[in-house]
Amino acid sequence: MALLVRPALLADAAVICEFNRLLALESEGKILDPALLQPGVHKALADDNKGRYFLAELDGQIVGQLGVTYEWSDWRNGWFWWIQSVYVRPEARRRGVFRTLFQHVLDSAKTDPQVIGIRLYVERDNHAAQGTYEAMGLHRTGYHVMERYPL
Repeated sequence: MALLVRPALLADAAVICEFNRLLALESEGKILDPALLQPGVHKALADDNKGRYFLAELDGQIVGQLGVTYEWSDWRNGWFWWIQSVYVRPEARRRGVFRTLFQHVLDSAKTDPQVIGIRLYVERDNHAAQGTYEAMGLHRTGYHVMERYPL
């Protein structure tokens, strides 16, 4: 059966929370607080302005996800779509799941003339992911992400 990509629904919140939990643990060794994660995912699913999730299904089972959030660029007069929360079940890796999710988002972005680019951030030591992203045509920028969290 072919890989199917579809928008996530509120009914998918539990699997998205679990994928996000696994992603944080696997990629950064972080344990996410369910008291923050669960309402955060629900809010995103309930409000497209906060972002969107796309899910990949294989034989009726959800095997991957990709989230998109938005950044307005006044310098470029357009939207950047930020890819985040990328997770593929270990048994489904190296089978084109991320590539299919990414292509779906790229194709969607290209249909909106206000979207000017796609960005993502990746853990500095996650070399496997970096290689995958570079193979998809993404390149390193001259920027470093900095943050103050929590406030």
